[in-house]
Amino acid sequence: MCDTLVALPSVTGSGNLLFGKNSDREPLEAQAICHFPGKIHQEKFLQCTYLSIPQAELTYEVILSKPFQMWGAEMGVNEHGVVIGNEAVFTNVRFDKKQLGLTGMDLLRLGLERGKTAKEALKLIITLLQTYGQNACGGYRNKNFYYHNSFLIANPEGAFILETAGKSWAYREVESKGSISNGLTIGEDYLEAHFEKEPRNFQVLFSGNRESFQENFSDLLYTNAGRSAQRQACTLGFLEKKRNVEVVDFCQALRQHDREDFDPKKATTGSICMHATGFTNPSDTTGSMVAEIRKSGPSTIWLTGTSHPCMSLYLPFYLGTHIPSEHLTPSEKKDQSLWWKAKKFQSAVLKNYPAIQPQLRTKWDQIQKHWIAKDSELIQKNASTIALNEFSRACLREYLNLLEA
Repeated sequence: MCDTLVALPSVTGSGNLLFGKNSDREPLEAQAICHFPGKIHQEKFLQCTYLSIPQAELTYEVILSKPFQMWGAEMGVNEHGVVIGNEAVFTNVRFDKKQLGLTGMDLLRLGLERGKTAKEALKLIITLLQTYGQNACGGYRNKNFYYHNSFLIANPEGAFILETAGKSWAYREVESKGSISNGLTIGEDYLEAHFEKEPRNFQVLFSGNRESFQENFSDLLYTNAGRSAQRQACTLGFLEKKRNVEVVDFCQALRQHDREDFDPKKATTGSICMHATGFTNPSDTTGSMVAEIRKSGPSTIWLTGTSHPCMSLYLPFYLGTHIPSEHLTPSEKKDQSLWWKAKKFQSAVLKNYPAIQPQLRTKWDQIQKHWIAKDSELIQKNASTIALNEFSRACLREYLNLLEA
């Protein structure tokens, strides 16, 4: 499960693009923050998660948040201001598990590494999808977790929602604010679509217009169980209440639960900040991102690098700087990385969440606001890459100290 949202520059207080995503995955699937510089490639092929595909001659610089063991990524930004998040969607197109394809996370990273604009990344993902398909396991320890994908793809000039089912796809443009969750939403309101003839798990049972992408391909059982419509309405409704959206609003949107008296022990799939409780609610939010994409000047990529945004801070990162991998690349086992230190800290909070979390949140919100204000100050002063790098590292040190206190 995941939730992704965007606000175009015309409706933000800063006049910059704002983009956010919660990555919901298996509870112990640690998430890394990675930086890959732009590169001219000599090698002819690229090994993705399951497939080897032709390598591009040039790839762009990216900052990604990704499960530690994956080649692909859950979310990220490239040097041209393109930002992408993906969602699992559940459809009636049958998986051919003998014919491996690209994962949604592979497609996302490929779109960022090779797409100079949002439209270019969109078209590239569609081409790769139709060439290689997406018959790929998306799980970590759950090797039976197969799903198709939707994507929110944006840059300051515009944003697109791309939904897929097998090799079928449809996309539409976002007018000002938009969000996606774990369900198909595009009916006949697409700019372009392609309906591939592929085996289905069951016959399509509806009497409506067969031009509707949603009605053709949705698996209503899994879609409804994931409460995707409820969560999408929550994130979009939150944005609609704000006249001029700010970074702090996106952070708050991604920390939401589905009720005021929230108890992690009784959590459901209705929360934006996800807490796993078992078979019917198996996912945690294992990483979160809020990106402020500027047309001129450095963009700021705010990443938790930790699970559960309701008990986390967002750290600032900048393209062109050095990211300290020793703290931000966790392994499978408990180690000294930020992700695992936060997991230990959060486990202690969860023992008495109703009493501890509100006090923690009040204290940490002040820290977060200070960081956001300092980031804005640095950008306005045209701070050097060295100064931005020092600020990013100082925030990381402060966060690590808070977790160890």
